[in-house]
Amino acid sequence: MRCLGVIPARYESKRFPGKPLVMIAEKPMIQWVYERSTLAESLDAVIVATDDPRIFEAVEAFGGTVVMTSASHQSGTDRIAEVAGSHDAELVVNIQGDEPLIEPEVIDAAVRPLQEDPDLEMGTIACPLAEEDLGNPNVVKVVFDAQHRALYFSRAGIPYPRGDAPAAGQFPHWQHIGLYVYRKDFLLRFTGYPMSRLEQIERLEQLRALEHGHAIYVNPTEYRSISVDTPEDLQRVREIFQTMDQVK
Repeated sequence: MRCLGVIPARYESKRFPGKPLVMIAEKPMIQWVYERSTLAESLDAVIVATDDPRIFEAVEAFGGTVVMTSASHQSGTDRIAEVAGSHDAELVVNIQGDEPLIEPEVIDAAVRPLQEDPDLEMGTIACPLAEEDLGNPNVVKVVFDAQHRALYFSRAGIPYPRGDAPAAGQFPHWQHIGLYVYRKDFLLRFTGYPMSRLEQIERLEQLRALEHGHAIYVNPTEYRSISVDTPEDLQRVREIFQTMDQVK
């Protein structure tokens, strides 16, 4: 079962323009994401998908595989679908381009359920939520059922402990990590759906799948996502790199 990893990377960003090319420990961030992703055993290939010649040239310069995609895409998922459409992979992984510390094993953990269960169309991962992030709208939460199928994703603190229910910190709240695995045929159908009502309210694309009646498998992990969304996040990640004895 061939599995393709795609890293969508765009230069323009409202909060942090040029983010993929910021330097971390003498490498552009996109290079760290690419090189760490190639270590995942489940991936047969990794491709950077961009619409910017600066990112294209940077990836080529370090020897990575990169393709130019349409500048009209509204989301990274649309960009990934364009790339997937011309490849024979059965599974497609959306790898966020702003996580330079992504663990290869976490990619494998997200892919494994779809390798083992042919009925699964889409999968993702989640980690325990830090108590201080329960009310943070920038940290997405998820609740899932006993079969690990997502019930809902939200920027609000879910589930809400009311009355004599377990207090926050005593109940296993989960933080969603934006790593997605799709069956190729489902990905191509999914990107053809119109934006859904809840998706527009929460600004969470995965809610489109739930509103159209598709299950999303959530695989719990202890890995905590560290994404670079702001210059402050970049400084934090740079400090982490400085304290690491060795970075894979």
